[in-house]
Amino acid sequence: MFFNTEKIDKNTKARCGILRTAHGEVNTPVFMPVGTRAAVKAVTPEDLYRLGCSMVLGNLYHIYLQPGIRLIQEAGGLHSFMNWKGSILTDSGGFQVFSLGSIREVKETGVEFRSIIDGSRHFFTPENVIGMQSDIGTDIAMVLDECIPYNQDYGYTKAAALRTNKWARSSLMERERLGDTRMQVFGIVQGGFIKEIRSYCAAQISDMDFDGIAFGGLSVGEDRGLTMEILAHTMEHVDRKRPLYFMGLGDPAGILEAISLGIDMFDCVMPTRISRNGSAFTSRGRINLKNSRYSADLGPLEEGCCCYTCKNYSAAYVRHLVKSREIMASMLLTIHNLHFILDLVRKARAAIGGGRYKSFMENFLDNYITGEK
Repeated sequence: MFFNTEKIDKNTKARCGILRTAHGEVNTPVFMPVGTRAAVKAVTPEDLYRLGCSMVLGNLYHIYLQPGIRLIQEAGGLHSFMNWKGSILTDSGGFQVFSLGSIREVKETGVEFRSIIDGSRHFFTPENVIGMQSDIGTDIAMVLDECIPYNQDYGYTKAAALRTNKWARSSLMERERLGDTRMQVFGIVQGGFIKEIRSYCAAQISDMDFDGIAFGGLSVGEDRGLTMEILAHTMEHVDRKRPLYFMGLGDPAGILEAISLGIDMFDCVMPTRISRNGSAFTSRGRINLKNSRYSADLGPLEEGCCCYTCKNYSAAYVRHLVKSREIMASMLLTIHNLHFILDLVRKARAAIGGGRYKSFMENFLDNYITGEK
């Protein structure tokens, strides 16, 4: 069995379970650090192992453009190429393609786009996206979907959603044709912020033979309350027997709220991106090391944190590295921020197992201040 639920919290819909891929077991809920170009920025695979990371995310669009699918195949697949022994989920690149604006064109059979590297023309179809992910040996493949800008009208939203559902069926037919029984495939629920379309898409994707179900097109700039409202509505129409994945959610408070609704999987560039901007997650909220208040702070980024950074370096030193634009600043902050998120999700799993998730979440949210200090 690819996925099974171990425990459901009695006061919420939070649950913990196990995913089984060709590269091992993954405890859920799980956060996947983003390795867009086959590397998680500023850390090595060995760092990720030490952090307890079991699954990372790669992006088909970027690795297709560079270094290319053929080279990765010649290297023995994506795991071998990037020297990663854990599980890999690859995004289809749909979000990246659809963010290209004027240099892409949506067609019924796929999407044509220009390379951001050299301007050359390329065409992604539901079939070749599945085929390429199979070629590189990913564990979990995402289908090609049409991501739409925030808050579009009914007609635009419906047309894109129907196209996404059509592509989902084509993706499954291609997986069947390839006969790749090792690779799992997830469908994606779209539908913008229109509940009627969201529920329709959720039911449609649930009726298809996908191994898991993802939620796309959320957390794209809207108010967090609206995010959770649409997510909660959509969750009422999906098959909960399969793993459920919220694409692109990475802030601590949002992750805990989504877990309470039954989400199992998360990814986001936020932990690594804010590291490169000099910021750190703490249980009190996000802090900005560029702030002068940390210039003489000889304590760790967070008291009680057991990550490598907090055990060995002071906030003042990390601030000095940030201000000096030293590469080590990104390395130390990335280790801390990934530890924080991965540890938070581990604690959430333990709280679910102990039947105390609601109090765990409420206690965290009571102390966590949104914004940056």
